[in-house]
Amino acid sequence: MKTRTIAMTMALCFVAAAVCFASDVNMGTWKLNEAKSKFAPGATKNQKVVYEAAGDQVKVALDGMTADGKSLQIEWTGKYDGKFYPVTGDAGVDERAYKQINAHTMEITSKKGGKIVSTSRIVVAADGKSRTVTSAGTNAKGQKVTTVAVYDKE
Repeated sequence: MKTRTIAMTMALCFVAAAVCFASDVNMGTWKLNEAKSKFAPGATKNQKVVYEAAGDQVKVALDGMTADGKSLQIEWTGKYDGKFYPVTGDAGVDERAYKQINAHTMEITSKKGGKIVSTSRIVVAADGKSRTVTSAGTNAKGQKVTTVAVYDKE
């Protein structure tokens, strides 16, 4: 009886997680549409962004390219709860917080050494086929920069 109860509880947890992530319009693979994007000079370009479930959290994996042509693989795993979780693969960011504003909008705050280095806003189109990421931060020279990256759902 105890084994059956544990099995049923685990099954319900998996179903609940699947339902929760199924309604997340960010989930899936997004490919950069450079023609519609506007990058600040020297900005990193994330060519592909993948959102996937990781237990009760979300894993975000970015494949990008630095301004000097070096490839990047950046990963973040956490919740959309506004709390900071570690980032790997990005020399300019230690941790990032995602906060869900509504079903189609999120805000991201990135920190390096405890100091906020950039903020971003992700807006997924009503049809779920594209998204726009508007980021504001400071470049390596201390200049304020803004980047608008548009992605298409694969």
